[in-house]
Parts: sequence; structure tokens; C-alpha cells
Amino acid sequence: MRVHRTAAAGCALLFALATAGCAGQDDGTTDAAPASPSASSGSSGSSASTTAYAPYVSATTASDTDSAGSPTAYNLAFVISSGDDCVPRWNGVQDIDDASVASRVEKLTESGATVRLSFGGASGTELAAACDSASALAAAYGAALDAAGSTQADFDIEGDALTDAESVALRSEAIALLQEERSGLEVSFTLPVMPSGLDTDGLALLASANDHGVRVATVNLMTMNYGESYTDDMGDYALTSAKAAHTQLRKVFGTSDADAWRGMALTSMLGVNDVAGETFTLADAAEVRAFAEEKGVAWVSMWAAFRDKQCAEDASATDALTTCSGVAQEDGAFGTAFGA
Repeated sequence: MRVHRTAAAGCALLFALATAGCAGQDDGTTDAAPASPSASSGSSGSSASTTAYAPYVSATTASDTDSAGSPTAYNLAFVISSGDDCVPRWNGVQDIDDASVASRVEKLTESGATVRLSFGGASGTELAAACDSASALAAAYGAALDAAGSTQADFDIEGDALTDAESVALRSEAIALLQEERSGLEVSFTLPVMPSGLDTDGLALLASANDHGVRVATVNLMTMNYGESYTDDMGDYALTSAKAAHTQLRKVFGTSDADAWRGMALTSMLGVNDVAGETFTLADAAEVRAFAEEKGVAWVSMWAAFRDKQCAEDASATDALTTCSGVAQEDGAFGTAFGA
């Protein structure tokens, strides 16, 4: 795989880390203030921690638990195609410039938080599979960003979209075009991970981004859905996955140890997962948060803020995967743990 880069190339690509990575010494330290993903994502800049909290939220429906943990950014999910055209829509059905979404964005940002648009996800058709040219795809992405007034784009690529080499290349080309037009556009890729690290397809996607000159701010690891054979501690699995991916990211971007951590984000699925045996607890959330702060990880997140509450007594198993956590908790407790 074409994943190796020189240190200089890595600094050019990890643009949000440029100050810290390129100005720093070989041990990853620097006497300049790091322009890290957490800072550009609305971090408070506290000397105690540079790790931001940025939960995934519904772009169309507000939840009482959205603001738990005082997020510095919100990941709005998801922008996709309706299935057969190059038109961005919320969840494939709602117009991207819908007034209700604009109003929701306005309320989310009242606290000073920013919004990051997440393209893709586990369901539906990602725009790269529906658009027939890089320019059309870049225009579709740009229209969605403009509608939300956002300068942050997250590309959640998983399942068939991750194995489709043609759409991966088209997406990379389109993002590069978009960054030429919008020099301040911050790009993150959200990718599946295992305790052994990113898989071949995930690494190939990052290599494609490198080849097309995409400036990648953050690689967000989905520390979840490992498979039914992984039945031990979910917090430990998250940390093991992060450590394995950290080694890979250093090679992909040719960057320092510290900058590879700063170019990483961690997203967990709170409570009961859709894989048998996987339950991510409040203790796991605290463990991941502490680890992220220790390593200087850019941001932590969860799927999703609207699930951050205990299920009703008569809730179904489906409810525990869509509208609540499936574990005993106070409303907003996971947000509080991640945003500590």
C-alpha cells in the first residue's frame, strides 16, 4: 500500500497540526501554540486538556441531552444522496436547506459550539457513489456546508462505501477541489477500527487522500462493532484500537508521535451496541476520556447524544439501539463523562 510519506508531506497534509508538527522537535514537542483539531473544533483551549467533546446529534430533531457535557462541536448526522442523484439531503430525504435544520444549527451554536457536517454513515448512499464527476461532488458537499454555515466536514465511510475504490478516489479528488476553494475547510475521516487497528480498506482510503493532496485534520476511529468474539471490556478495546491505529497513522502521514495522537479522534457507541456482547459503560466512557486527555487526542465523541438516557421499562431491544442507551444511567450521563 502507498501509505508512507516524508515528514514534510505529513505536515502539509495534517494541516491542523502544521504548527505543532512542523515547528516541533523530533520528540514531538514545540514552543509554538499547536493549531490542533481540538482547537479548531471549538475547544476551550484549557491548559488542563486540549481534547474536545463533539457528540453525534440528529441534524433534524433536537434532544434534551444534546448539550450534556457542554460540547465544543456537534457532528450533524448524516448528509447523503436520496439514492440516485447528486443532491445532498439530510438522511437522504430532507432538503439540505430546510429552514428547520437551519434553526436547529442556530440553537446548537448559541453556546459558541461549532457544527461539523457528517457525510455518509452506515445507511443510504454516500454522495461519492451518486455523483458522476469530482466537480459535481465537490459542489454537492459545498452546498451542504453552506446551508449549515460550517467549515468542518466529516466523512463517515464504512461498509460498501469503504470497499468501493472508484468512489474512494472520486471523493478524494472532490475534497481536494473543495479545499482549493475553501482554504479553511477542516476535513476528518470517520473509519471503522479493530483492536488490531485500521483495516486494509481504511488505510487505502487514507492513502488515496494523501495521493490527491487532501489536508486531513483528524482520523476519527469508530471504536465499536468489533464482532461477537470480542466480549471483554469495551473500554480496554477502545484503548487498544487507538494505540494500534496511532502506529498506523504515524506511517500514513509521516508525522511525529505526538502529532499522530493530535490527529486522532475516538467515537464510541454508548450503552448497548448492535453487536451481541458489546456494552459500553459509563466507566468505559470515563476511561476513554482520561486516555484521550493523557495522549492529547483531538476530540472524543459518541453515537449518539439522543441515546444518552435510560430506556423506559417497556422499551424494546430496538429502542435501546435507537432512542436510549439500554443501561442504567441518569439523562446525559455519558455526555458528562465524555465532556469532563
